[in-house]
Amino acid sequence: MDINGDVTLYNSPEIRKTLLDALNKKGTHRVVMNMSGVNYIDSAGVASLVEGLKLARTLKSGFALYGLNKHPREVLELTRLIKVFEIYDNETEAVNGIAAPPPAPETK
Repeated sequence: MDINGDVTLYNSPEIRKTLLDALNKKGTHRVVMNMSGVNYIDSAGVASLVEGLKLARTLKSGFALYGLNKHPREVLELTRLIKVFEIYDNETEAVNGIAAPPPAPETK
């Protein structure tokens, strides 16, 4: 799923419905949300993501986010949800559920 624009009280019901429909679709094993087009997210938007995560866990499905810009990432960090969601840098990692290896330590 590609999400573009601000995720706010005004459009989060539509995003929530699309997300829950995708998770409830028979045969869905994983939903991946591309957040690279989102520059702002408010509490209603975060609530929609949390609801999607809860449903995914109930259905034993995967749910991942990738491409978080500065503000959405800060919101998830401040709410400590950054540790709850599967968050990846790119689509390949998110689809496969495999994070890139950490960078090698610098040698001096």
